[in-house]
Amino acid sequence: MSDFHQSGAIATLHRLGSPNLESLEAELEKVAAIRPVALVLPCLYSELETPAMPQIAEELRQVRYLREVVVALGRASEEQFGQARAFFAQLPQKTTLIWIDGSRVQGILREMEEKGLTVGPDGKGRSAWLAYGYVLGRAECDVIALHDCDIVSYRRELLARLVYPVANPKLVFEFCKGYYSRVTDRLHGRATRLLVTPLVRALQRMVGQQAFLMFMDSFRYPLAGEFAMIADLARVNRIPGDWGLEVGVLAEVYRNVAPGRVCQADLSDAYEHKHQALSAEDPKKGLMRMAVDITKSILRTLAEEGVPISDGLLKSLPVTYLRTAREVMARYQSDAYINSLIFDQHEEGQAVEAFARAVRLASDEYLSDPVGLPLIPTWNRAVAAIPDIFDRLLAAVEKDNSSTA
Repeated sequence: MSDFHQSGAIATLHRLGSPNLESLEAELEKVAAIRPVALVLPCLYSELETPAMPQIAEELRQVRYLREVVVALGRASEEQFGQARAFFAQLPQKTTLIWIDGSRVQGILREMEEKGLTVGPDGKGRSAWLAYGYVLGRAECDVIALHDCDIVSYRRELLARLVYPVANPKLVFEFCKGYYSRVTDRLHGRATRLLVTPLVRALQRMVGQQAFLMFMDSFRYPLAGEFAMIADLARVNRIPGDWGLEVGVLAEVYRNVAPGRVCQADLSDAYEHKHQALSAEDPKKGLMRMAVDITKSILRTLAEEGVPISDGLLKSLPVTYLRTAREVMARYQSDAYINSLIFDQHEEGQAVEAFARAVRLASDEYLSDPVGLPLIPTWNRAVAAIPDIFDRLLAAVEKDNSSTA
């Protein structure tokens, strides 16, 4: 059983007492009549060939409160798109696939670029953005949830607990971030444990109790890929196109939502998905690439908030991070030992040292280009540039779904 401690700038909704899935789903079925819910699944075709997706589909078949499911399918040929349509046809909800690589959607993306709208590189961020646009264009759902498609331990309780705080009108939340413990016979979640948390706290040591850093430090799992929001928020949030997606989304929520309307919810007792390789010697791959993008995203957000990001600060940051990370690592070692978990101190230390190099690389890249890769613009701006963009996106998606075998 979880504790019930509340700390930080946002509300934490814990898992307390016995499982209450039936009660949550019964309430959600009632409120969905007045606040319809859409589920967005950013999915690579390769994920359909893993054990995770059949499990996710089987669980979703039992969910009755969803108005629609929107699958943003990436890296799929025409034949694979047809196979994916057949796979998702088993779902009882209205389910639509967005063929990211199809000529119709690609044509719309090219036109946006020609209008000066940066749509970002191929990836999860752009897929989520397109799916949000499709849901907004249909204008039938008030709540949008998103989760990853590689969750091996998926149970539909995860979705119910993610959606409930935003969908239930008795509560006041406009955004809910999921969290969970990633534990097997050892602690996982290195990018959160050993990078984001100590990096945020290192920056707090250097610049003081800045509001955005306090907001970020309130999240128990800031890199969780599961969140739900009101549809209007999807309309005004920008989205990063790189691996800083989860941190970038939180930065946008910080700008656009009052802290009292933001929460985090404990989604499950166990959470298991694919593990990224550290790739300590290659900053363009694995967790190292993620660490560089995340660090740059945090630095840019601080700069946007008026915090001076000087050359001196950036030169000191890797050292301060390294000290803070080692202090945090010692705490996790104690936590592992009292729970009889495996803890490889050398392996954890190597990860911290690799992340320190990533922080240094990110600092250098930030100095050379403080603006960096532009965020994907809000859908409000897209509509201002191309007034009929929603109609055209809906038409392209519908044609793909009706004409591809």
